[in-house]
Amino acid sequence: MEASDDTEEPPLPLALTRFQVSEEFGFLLPDPLTELPAPYGPWMDIARELPQLITSHQLRLRIHQMPQLSTQHLRGREELHLAHLVLSCITMGYVWQEGEEGTVQVLPRNLAVPYWEVSQALGLPPILSHADFVLANWRRKDPNGPLEIENLDTIIALPGGESLRGFVLVTLLVEKAAVPGIKAIIRALCAILQCDEETLHRALQELAGAIKAMSEALRRMHDYVDPEVFYTVIRIFLSGWKDNPAMAHGLVYEGVSQEPMAYSGGSAAQSTVLHAFDELLGIRHREDSAAFLHRMRDYMPPPHRAFVEEIQRAVSLKQHVLSSGDARLRAAFNRCVSALTDFRSYHITIVTKYITIAAAKAKAGRAEPSARAGPSGGKPPSALEAKGTGGSHIFSFLKSIRDTTREGMISA
Repeated sequence: MEASDDTEEPPLPLALTRFQVSEEFGFLLPDPLTELPAPYGPWMDIARELPQLITSHQLRLRIHQMPQLSTQHLRGREELHLAHLVLSCITMGYVWQEGEEGTVQVLPRNLAVPYWEVSQALGLPPILSHADFVLANWRRKDPNGPLEIENLDTIIALPGGESLRGFVLVTLLVEKAAVPGIKAIIRALCAILQCDEETLHRALQELAGAIKAMSEALRRMHDYVDPEVFYTVIRIFLSGWKDNPAMAHGLVYEGVSQEPMAYSGGSAAQSTVLHAFDELLGIRHREDSAAFLHRMRDYMPPPHRAFVEEIQRAVSLKQHVLSSGDARLRAAFNRCVSALTDFRSYHITIVTKYITIAAAKAKAGRAEPSARAGPSGGKPPSALEAKGTGGSHIFSFLKSIRDTTREGMISA
C-alpha cells in the first residue's frame, strides 16, 4: 500500500501541482475512482448497500461477519482515497446505526485496523471528513458530460436519499466555484513579488468573482436539500466523537489502541478553500475560533494543509496594498473581503434554516415520526442541537468568523 508522491518536481513558487491541487478541479479529487480492486469486494458490497443496511438495522451484523482485509493491494492516491471514503462511511453507519442513544464504544478490529492503515497512508484521521464525503465522493453520470448537478452523483451514500445527494453535490459545486479564486491566489502572490500592480488588480477581481460564485452555488442548497431530512436523518452520520455528548468517551479502534480516541465530525471548516482565502487576505480570527479552525486543518489532506501554510508564510498582500497607497488596489482588496463576509453571512442563513429552525420543529414534535425520523426510527438526534457536526458552538463560531472577516477591510 503506497500513496504515489507527485511532489518531486522543482519547487516553483506555489505551483498548484506541488500541493495536489488541480487547475481544473481545485481541491476536489479529479475524477475519483468508483471501484476498488477485486480483493476489496467485501467492503464495496457493504458500502453500496449502506442506506438499506442502516435503516434495516443490519449493518453491524454484516460488519461482524466481514473478513479482515489486508491493505497491501491498494496502490496510489486514488485507490487509497476511495478506500478511505468507503471505510469512513461504513464506520459512521456502524457507530450511528441505532441513533445517538444506541452508540458503540468499540470499532471492531476487522474494520478498525485497515481503516487506520489507510488513514495513516493518506495522513487523514480515521473518521469521515470533508475530504472524503465531498472532495472524493463524486462521479459523472455521463463521463463526457458537464460538471453540473444533473450530471453528478455520489459514489457512496448514507441515509437521506435525494437530500443527502443534494447536500454532497451542492457542497462540491461550492468547491468547484472556488477554483478561479485558488488560481488567483497564485497570480496575486507572484504579482506582488514582481511589483506588477495591473496583474495583482486583475487577480483580486478574479478572487472576488469566485467568492461571489461560491455564494451563488451555496444558494442551491434550498433546491436540493430538505431541512427536516437533513436535521433528523443526515446530520448524525456527519457527527464525530469529540465534543459530542452522545459519544463523550470517544471510540476504541480495536487492534489499534486500547484507549478511546476522539475525532471531530465533518465540517465546512475542514474545507481548505476558506483557510487559503483567509491567509491571503490576512484575516485574523479570535483566539477560540482560530484554535478550532487550526484544529480542522488536521482533517485536510496534508498537501492541502501545506498549501495553506505556504500562503501564510508568503509576502503579505494586505501590507503590500497598504504600502502601495493605490486606491484601486485597496478597493479591489476590500471587494474580496466584502464577498467573503457575505459568503459567511449566507452560511449563517443556511445553518439557521437547516439546524436551528429544523431543531425547533423536531423539538416541538412537528417532524413526522415515520421513515424521516432519526436512525433509530424514534426521536431525531438532539446531542448536537446547538453545535456543528465538527463540535463547535455553531452560532457563536460562525458569527465570530464572519465579524472578524469584516474587520479585515482596509479603511480609506
